[in-house]
Amino acid sequence: MPQLTARNRHRVAFRLNGRQVEALAENRMLLSDLLRHELGATGTHVGCEHGVCGACTIQVDGAPARACLILAAQIDGADVRTVEALAPQPGRLSVLQAAFREKHGLQCGFCTPGILMTLDAFLTTRPDASEAEIREHLSGHLCRCTGYATIVAAALAAVEELRKEQKENA
Repeated sequence: MPQLTARNRHRVAFRLNGRQVEALAENRMLLSDLLRHELGATGTHVGCEHGVCGACTIQVDGAPARACLILAAQIDGADVRTVEALAPQPGRLSVLQAAFREKHGLQCGFCTPGILMTLDAFLTTRPDASEAEIREHLSGHLCRCTGYATIVAAALAAVEELRKEQKENA
């Protein structure tokens, strides 16, 4: 293995789940590897490493992105959220996470973090999403366990809860 020099590394500084972080990233290091191995955000799963399965989906500046397709050096200055940031406070689940638990929206759980991050970003802008819209947004994710029925049911339950919260806060 070649020895790393300063030329082979980039200092990246960005916000991770609301806190400022800095790390050294090798030239070809993927964001998924930086998150998992250097920063301990192990909720970001790596499946296909080609951007096809969606397991590594995170949010970059509020939009879903595949962490396995982004070089770590590209993230400098960005705001990155991983599944670890979904819970509003320790010991409490987000509306979406609670709906997944209640509706059994996961089985093995490997694809779940990426699906949650996609749905979280989507429901932030479309809290009244239809089933068809939810299915469309899930089309970039592969799940081998659930057949998607319980995932869609969980997303629809979250939409219903978000509607209730919106009415209560109006």
